[in-house]
This record gives sequence, C-alpha cells and structure tokens, in this order.
Amino acid sequence: MSSKNVVVAHHFWGRPGGGQIVCAAASHTFSVLGYEPVLASVTKVEVDEYVDWFGIDLSKYPKVSLYGFRLRSFGVYLRLFIWKAIEKAVNEYGAQIVFTDEYTYEHIKNFVKSRGIALIEYIHFPIEISIDRRFRGTGLYYGEDPYILERYSKFPMNMYWWLYTKLLPKYLRRNPFEIARLVLTNSKWTAELAKQVYGEKPEVLNPPIAPNVEVVSRPGSFDERENSIVMLGRFSEEKRYHWVIEEVLPKIRRDVPNAKLYIFGGARTKTSMSYLEKLGGLASRKGFKTSRDVNVDADVYLVPDASRKTINSVMDKSKVFLHATINEHWGIAVAEAMARGLPVVIHKSGGAWSDLAEEGVYGLGYSNAEESAETILKLLMNENTWKIYSQKSIEKTKDLTLENFVEKMSKLVARIL
Repeated sequence: MSSKNVVVAHHFWGRPGGGQIVCAAASHTFSVLGYEPVLASVTKVEVDEYVDWFGIDLSKYPKVSLYGFRLRSFGVYLRLFIWKAIEKAVNEYGAQIVFTDEYTYEHIKNFVKSRGIALIEYIHFPIEISIDRRFRGTGLYYGEDPYILERYSKFPMNMYWWLYTKLLPKYLRRNPFEIARLVLTNSKWTAELAKQVYGEKPEVLNPPIAPNVEVVSRPGSFDERENSIVMLGRFSEEKRYHWVIEEVLPKIRRDVPNAKLYIFGGARTKTSMSYLEKLGGLASRKGFKTSRDVNVDADVYLVPDASRKTINSVMDKSKVFLHATINEHWGIAVAEAMARGLPVVIHKSGGAWSDLAEEGVYGLGYSNAEESAETILKLLMNENTWKIYSQKSIEKTKDLTLENFVEKMSKLVARIL
C-alpha cells in the first residue's frame, strides 16, 4: 500500500472512445508526476489494445475490478457500481488520490472525506440536464436532445434508458464541487452547462489527441487525394451515420459522382454490431456498394475496429472529415482528423463546434443536410478553400498534444495537493 498510488476509475475500459483517452491520458500524467496509476472498473479492465488505439501503454499498471468477466451489453448500468470499484481499489492500494470521469459516487462521499482523499472528477456532460425537469425547454433534456434521442428513443432502448434514469438518483453525487477537490471538463460548452447545474464552472482541460495520431506538418496536397469523406466514432445511433448515408451522401454524389464515404468505428457490443448491420442494409437500399475492406472498390465503407494505421492512411488520402453528431460534448475524432490536416465539417452545436472549430474559425459548420452537403462540396471541389481549412486544422491541434495535456493537468493537480 502506498500514498503514491492514484486510482483512475472508468466504467468500461474496453473500447477506443473519448472517456477512455481521457482516463489513459490522466493515468500517463500521474505516472509522469511520480505516481503509480491503479486502473479500476466494475468488470475486467481491458487495456491491451491501448497502444494501438492511443499510443499509450497502460499494461504495466495494477488493475482492480469488482468482477473479472467481460461485459459487452448493459454498459451504462456499470456506472451505477463504479463507487464500489473505487472503494475496493483504495482499500487494496491505499491511494490518496482518485481520478474519475463518472458521476455515480454518492455512496462513497463520506468514505472519500474520512480518508482525506483528493478526488478529481472529469465531467464529459452534466447528466442532470438530461433528467432534471428544470432543464426542459433547453434542447438538451431527454426528449429534446438528438444526442440521446438518436439512441434511446425507440423500443427497447427507451426502456433501457428509462430504467437507468430511475436507478440513477440513488447513486448520483449531488454536486461535484462539494466533494471533489478539482472538477475538470472537456470544453467551454460543457463548462457553461455545468455552471447552470452546479453554480460553479469547472476547469476546462481539453482531451488530448492520441500520440499515435501525430500532428502532420505537411499534409498531402489536394490533387493527391481522392474525393472521399471520412467519419470516425463508435457505431452508435447518436453518431448519425444513417442520416449521412440517407440524406447527405446522395446530395453530394449528384455533383461529385465518384465521392466515397468511409465510416470507421468501434463495434464491440451487440448494440453497435446491430447498428453496423442496419447501416449496411440502408446503404444497399440507397444503391451504394458497401465494403468492410478499404482495399475493395466501393461507395460506402463500414469498417469496424480498424487499426490506427488504416484510419490514418484513409484520412491522409481523403479530402473531408464529417462529424454528424448533434451536441457532441467534445469530439476526439474531430481533433484526430484535424491533426492529419483534414478540413472538418461539424454540426453547429456542442463542444466540437465551440472548442475545436471555434464557431467557424478552424472548421466549417452546418445546421441541416443541405448545408452539410454544400459545405462538403466546397471542400471537394475548391482547392483554395481546402488548403485554407487544412492549415487551420493543423494550427488548432498543435495545442492538443498529450505533452500539453500533461503540462496543463500537472499544474491543476498541483493546486490541490
């Protein structure tokens, strides 16, 4: 047992998402500061592929789980028991610091205070806005927010979400500023929302770009690239890949008949695989030839769990990155595309629009399918426009490296220790 241990707790480590890169980067930061991260979760902590996904090796760190099995379904319910994993890890390793991006630790608030633990919470999105009736009419409450509606509005997922929200109040901490010594968040957009809920604004610490997605200094030229659009993110309804295939791509191909669409995403759950199959059927009905192999000629590529090498290769030969999610809290995939010198087209909402595109300064925005298609066509067909936003992407992401994340987080942590 050592006071130089730090518990880093996340509900599900086994996929390449925004929460995972934040926890991996936080673990790396604590290691640089001389601490040993202890990775905690409810089920088995799976980090063997983090080197490929993010370029961060977590394999050597101790791992604590309540249960040793893998779970590919009901992932959101794991959040409800993360407090027990934190408690177990602290008891086993004697850690005096806990970092978590979960909000369901109400049951251990007294445990944290009595042990003198410095708890750090990282907020991806203040969940209260989705479930508290005070926030009806904001466009972010359940029933109003497309980010949630796309995934949880239809049976049986609506019942899945309903039960979760019924159980959540038993585990939800009331105000992170009353328990945590340091409250962080991913974007200015999320920070403003958090202030509405808690009365205080968290420190903004943008997630880093994975170090194996280097910021290129000289991206390939416009003429060297094909007329292709790339999308990246887990295969999930809120990513709105179906909307792009059904409404955006047909409009683009009227002017650029050879335009291709590449969609990369994690697909390690039954829900994500079901959505992947749905996309394949939808593309076929729209008359698009599909493939899961980027080396086969097709119109739409649906590639689950691709290697970073494959993703980078396709980004480097494409002209546009499209992000279709509405109210995206941050958008790590957008940052990764910008690092490769790809111009980005983003919905005018959320943290990706406020912090990455900076509302049109570093990336282009849209509000509907027509605007999306028109903006993409500008980039596909106009070399000067493409060059401007390719360079703006690189300029923006120079501040989003892992090294900068470590430097900023180290200064924030030093304030509370």
